[in-house]
Amino acid sequence: MDLQLAESWKAVLKDELEKEYFKKLSVFIENAYETTTCYPPKKQIFAAFDHCSFDDLKVVIIGQDPYHGKGQANGLCFSVNTGVAMPPSLLNIFKELHSDLGQMIPADGNLERWAKQGILLLNATLTVEEGKAGSHQKKGWEEFTDRVIKTISDQKKDVLFLLWGGFAKKKGKKINRNAHIVLESGHPSPLSANRGYWYDNRHFSICNSHLKKEMIDW
Repeated sequence: MDLQLAESWKAVLKDELEKEYFKKLSVFIENAYETTTCYPPKKQIFAAFDHCSFDDLKVVIIGQDPYHGKGQANGLCFSVNTGVAMPPSLLNIFKELHSDLGQMIPADGNLERWAKQGILLLNATLTVEEGKAGSHQKKGWEEFTDRVIKTISDQKKDVLFLLWGGFAKKKGKKINRNAHIVLESGHPSPLSANRGYWYDNRHFSICNSHLKKEMIDW
C-alpha cells in the first residue's frame, strides 16, 4: 500500500509492517481498491491512527468492520462521515451517552472529535468491499490489529479498553488486565440493545472517573 502509518505508530509497529503477512495484505488491498469499490476511502484506511497518536492514547474502542454503504465509513469504528445518517448502533451509543451523562444526542455522527482526544477507534478489519460485509476479513487485518492491541497492552499503562459485544471481548484477550482497565458490555446494535445487554452500562462516566483530570468531552 502506498499508505503510511502516523510516525508515532510506525515507531512501535515498524517490524509488523515488514512481515510477510502484511506484505501480502498490502498487495490484496491495492488490487481490491483498483478493481472494486472499497471503503473507507484509501486515504482514510489508517484514520484511527492518524487522529490518535500512540503517545496521546487514553482509550481504545474496538469495532469489527467498516460500514460497507456508500459514503459512510471514515476509518474510525462506529463513526460515519459528517452529513451521513447515523446507523442504528451509533444512535444507540449516543442514547446511552445521553442516559449516562445527560448529553444531547448530536446531529453529527463523525467521531473524529473523540479520536482527537486520545481515543483509538479501531476496527478489527480496516477495509471492506461495497455492499459486502466481512469481505476483507481473514486477509491479514485481524493479525495486524491483534498486534496493535498487544503493543498497546505491553508498552502503555492504565489505558481504558471499552469492549462492546462478543467480538470485541474476544479481541480483548490480548490485553493485560493487570496493567489496564477493561470495561465490557453487550454490543450497541439493536439486537443486543433491545435485549438489555447495552443500555445502562455507564461506560462513559466510568471512563471519565478513571481519567479524572484528562476526562473525555464526549
